[in-house]
Amino acid sequence: MDPTNIFTQPLHLGLGATAIVQPPMTGMEWYAAYGERVAADGKEGRLVSAYRFTENWDAWEMHPAGDEVVICLDGSMTLHQQFADGSEAAVTLAAGDYAINPPGCWHTADIDGAATALFITAGLGTEHRSR
Repeated sequence: MDPTNIFTQPLHLGLGATAIVQPPMTGMEWYAAYGERVAADGKEGRLVSAYRFTENWDAWEMHPAGDEVVICLDGSMTLHQQFADGSEAAVTLAAGDYAINPPGCWHTADIDGAATALFITAGLGTEHRSR
């Protein structure tokens, strides 16, 4: 079996402890198709993806179905969170640090030079808005 690269092809963790390689990420429209592909797993499915960043995010996102874990693997990033209760927080992550975005938490990030992060996301119903 050939390896698959997490930076180009996300992974879906589904019901019954399954791990399913996803098609290559193509942009924001990819998320709608992902939701259709894994709808049967409902709130229990998890999207695992990784990205390298050199610029601040240009959008906010929110995952209504469950927690998202953001793990900084390299570099530094500041995660900005707007919680469902109206409160806000900012947490700076260095390599090895992680933070949790609870359901309904809008979040974005500022990148300090460059950063690499791994995301474990309850991806069903993900929403985006401009920053």
